[in-house]
Amino acid sequence: MLNSSSRNSGQLKEKMDAFRMRCRAAGLKVTPQRMAVYKVLIESKQHPAAEMVFRKVREAIPGISLDTVNRTLLTLNEIGAAFVVEGSGDAKRFDGNLESHQHFKCIKCKRIVDFHHEPFDNIEVPAGIKKKFTVLRKTVYFEGICDSCLKKTSADSV
Repeated sequence: MLNSSSRNSGQLKEKMDAFRMRCRAAGLKVTPQRMAVYKVLIESKQHPAAEMVFRKVREAIPGISLDTVNRTLLTLNEIGAAFVVEGSGDAKRFDGNLESHQHFKCIKCKRIVDFHHEPFDNIEVPAGIKKKFTVLRKTVYFEGICDSCLKKTSADSV
C-alpha cells in the first residue's frame, strides 16, 4: 500500500508530465523557469499572487525576475494550465487546481478558499448569452468574512 507521500509524489510527477505535454501542444518550450513556476503553483495550498510565486521560485532559480514569473503565470492561464481567480481590487491571484471547484474570498484577510458544490458545476448559461457569445468557462466566486476573521472580530468585542 502506498503512503500519502508516495502518492503525492506520483501525482506531482503526473501533473508535471501533463504540463510538459500541454506546453508542447501550445507550441511553447519546456523551460526550467516554466517548470519551476508551475510546480510552485500546484504545490501551493494558497492562491498565490505573482510576488508569492516569485519568492518561492527564486529559492531554486535565484536569477529569475518577477516579470518572468508574472508573464509565465499569465501564459499558464492562457494555455489552460492555471486560472486567474476572479475578483476585484487586489493583485491577480492564481490557481493551479484544474478540478471543478469554486472560491470564497475573505474581504478582511484576503484568504481564498476552495470549495466544491456540485450544483454550481452545471450552471445554466442564459439563452441571450448563448446566442451572442461563446462561453469558455463558468465560475462561482463568493466574497465575505472567513471563520478566522469572524472569531477575531468576536474576540475583539469581548
